[in-house]
Amino acid sequence: MQQLIVRDGLIEAIRVRLDESPAVALLGARQVGKTTLARYVTSEWPGPTSIFDLEQPATREAMSNTPEILLREQTGLVIIDEVQRMPELFTLLRPLCDDPKRKSVFLLLGSASWDLVKGVSETLAGRIQFVDVPGLSLIEVGAGQQSSLWMRGGFPRAFLAGSDDAWVRWMDNFSRTFLERDIPGLGSRVSPAALGRFWRMLAHYHGQTWNAAELARSMDVSPVAVNHYRDLLVGTFMARLLPPWYENLGKRLVKSPKLYLRDSGILHHLLGLENRTDLRSHPRYGASWEGFATEQVLSAYGDREAYFYATQRGAELDLLLHRRGKRWGFEFKCTDAPKTTKSMHVAIEDLKLEHLWVVYPGEKHYPLTDQITALSLVDAMSVLTNHA
Repeated sequence: MQQLIVRDGLIEAIRVRLDESPAVALLGARQVGKTTLARYVTSEWPGPTSIFDLEQPATREAMSNTPEILLREQTGLVIIDEVQRMPELFTLLRPLCDDPKRKSVFLLLGSASWDLVKGVSETLAGRIQFVDVPGLSLIEVGAGQQSSLWMRGGFPRAFLAGSDDAWVRWMDNFSRTFLERDIPGLGSRVSPAALGRFWRMLAHYHGQTWNAAELARSMDVSPVAVNHYRDLLVGTFMARLLPPWYENLGKRLVKSPKLYLRDSGILHHLLGLENRTDLRSHPRYGASWEGFATEQVLSAYGDREAYFYATQRGAELDLLLHRRGKRWGFEFKCTDAPKTTKSMHVAIEDLKLEHLWVVYPGEKHYPLTDQITALSLVDAMSVLTNHA
């Protein structure tokens, strides 16, 4: 039996928002642990609870026939799982949230972004709060599990697989279900074979700036098509577009976003890697560390006001965060002994960084200059809390 990892920070975030709003949405990829989080909240909820899983045909049928009666008569905590399967419910939930006689609070679980859900004619703006549910973080599993988390990724069942072979089988089943059931379930008419090919191709472009024309030529389709494929993967939390930072610096800047596969385990599976030895010898080893570390840092600080920076002449910064009116920089280097580079000094000067951290797979924390510090990934996930 697999062990359970209790995600206390997310559970507390859900509880706080349920106290403040008539509706709370947990958004994250399928199998990332949203249902498990909801069960923890339910187990300690002081009143009655109801769960409607829209993956179940009988539940969808009941919701289709008498949704207003079914939901209006509920009291306490009402959980609707895979809510994106019935976008018409959003129209119904708005008046229910506004009803002064309302006796319930709604917890909505979704594995697609609101922008991707078709047919939502009414929004819950001002009535709903969101909790983003990423994969497991290094803080949740412990620094000693860094190599395993990096290799297997943050899906709980993948990370906790009993062997490398079991991990491969889980990834095979997950990717097949995602392409053949989840994407069509959103109303998409994209061929699973075409999207699967594009997904595998993105693994080789992981960490690079987006170039629709180049990918379109590789797939022999139009740039419009590859942009649509990209949006499907971003909207289902499989991929991330990290926007560029640019302002009037008097320099020619890169203005295309960077694209990452959000889960390192998915990346490795699509690259055909089965264990850590395979990873260490692969040409995308450094890019894998960059993507993994980026996601971990963003899971700690959120992805609001997060950018990368690059000039046409080669100066780069992997991650720029704007927090508390200051600018903080992160470089991710897959090396045992990181060193400063000219590019780092240029980024500090151009962006007026408060500080720049070089995040590497090791454990030591030491200064490289007055404004540049090398540190471990787990330290990087808490370093901003120690700076005003």
